[in-house]
Amino acid sequence: MKALVLTDASTFRFDPQFPDPQPQADEVLIAIRACGICGSDIHGMDGRSGRRQPPIVMGHEAAGEIVALGESVTDWKLGERVTFDSTQYCGRCEACRSGYVNLCPDRMVLGVSPGSYRRHGCFAEKIALPTRILYRIPDALPYEQAAFAEPVAIALHAANLAEGVEVGSAFAPQAPAKPGDSAVVVGAGLIGLLVVQALKARGWKRVIAVDLDAKRLELARQLGASDAFLAHEENLAARLRELCGGDGADASFEVVGANAPLQLAIGCVRKGGQVILVGNLQPHTQFPLQEVVTRQITLRGSCSCAGEYPEAIARISDGSIAVLPLLSAVADLEQGAGWFQRLYDNKEGLLKVVLTPEGGA
Repeated sequence: MKALVLTDASTFRFDPQFPDPQPQADEVLIAIRACGICGSDIHGMDGRSGRRQPPIVMGHEAAGEIVALGESVTDWKLGERVTFDSTQYCGRCEACRSGYVNLCPDRMVLGVSPGSYRRHGCFAEKIALPTRILYRIPDALPYEQAAFAEPVAIALHAANLAEGVEVGSAFAPQAPAKPGDSAVVVGAGLIGLLVVQALKARGWKRVIAVDLDAKRLELARQLGASDAFLAHEENLAARLRELCGGDGADASFEVVGANAPLQLAIGCVRKGGQVILVGNLQPHTQFPLQEVVTRQITLRGSCSCAGEYPEAIARISDGSIAVLPLLSAVADLEQGAGWFQRLYDNKEGLLKVVLTPEGGA
C-alpha cells in the first residue's frame, strides 16, 4: 500500500509498497479516505518532541471505510463509513473501565513512536484498528470534514472539564449545559478556534480570543468570539479582567503550551476561577505559584479526549461547530512532504491540511 513515512528528522519518503496491515480478531481494516496533519505532527517531525522517532507513518486525525473484518467481528459491516479515536486504549484497565480512556497506561497514539512503542498511523492507504475505538459517521458527512472529529473532540473535552461534565457522559443535544458567563481562549490556532466554537455552542455568553496573529483573531470573531485581542497588548490581563466584570473570567483555556500564554491565562481569571491547560508545546514553563494560591485558582490539564466523539460528529454534521473555514487544503498523500514543509515554515497562515491517498484539489 501507499504510505508517507518519516524516515529521519524532517525527511519523508513516499513508499508505494509499504506492508499492508492485517486485522486481528477484534479489528477491522479501514481504507483511509482523509487524514489531517496535526500540529503535534509538525512539532514532532524535526525530532524536538521525541514522540515521532523514525521510521514512522504519522497521522491520527482520519476517517475512512471498512474494507475487511477480523475474525469474530460481527457488529460492523463492510462499507461502513467511520472515524476513530486517535488513542488505541486497552479497554480493560481501571482507567478505561472508568471512562478515562485517555489515561490508559497502555495507550498508544496512532502515528506516534516515543521510544516505548511504535504505532504506525493514517498517512497511508489502510490501517487495522480495534472496533472499540470506532465511530460511525453519517453518509452525508464528507470524509475531509469527518477527519476533524478528533480535534473537535479535544476542544469539547476541554469544555467538559470547565463545565464539570462527567467523563463518559452520553451526548444529548437537548441536555441543559452548565456554561460559565465568560471565558478567555489564549491561542487561536486550530484547537483554539475549535474551543471558541465549542464554548459558544455550549452557551457560554462571552468568549474572548487572544493570539499573536490578527488574521486568526478575525477568523475567531467570525466563528463566534465576542472579542479578540493581540497578545502583546500592554496590561492585557487587567483589561480582560475588566471586560469580564472586574475580577476576571470564569475560566480561561491555554491552547499554546508556552510561558507567556500560561501567565496570561492565569492572570485573566477571577478569584476561584479555573484555567484549563490544553497546549503542551513546551515541556516546562514558569509558574506563578502565589497568584494561583492566593486567588484559589483551579488548574486542570486537558489530555486528548474521553468519549466526546459522538458530540463532535454531531456538531460537525449540524454546523454548530464549523470546520470548513479551518480547512486550508485537501491534497494527495504523495504531495505530503511538501505540505508538511509549508506548515512547518508557517508563512502562509495555513490551518488544517488534509491528505488523501485518493488525491485532492
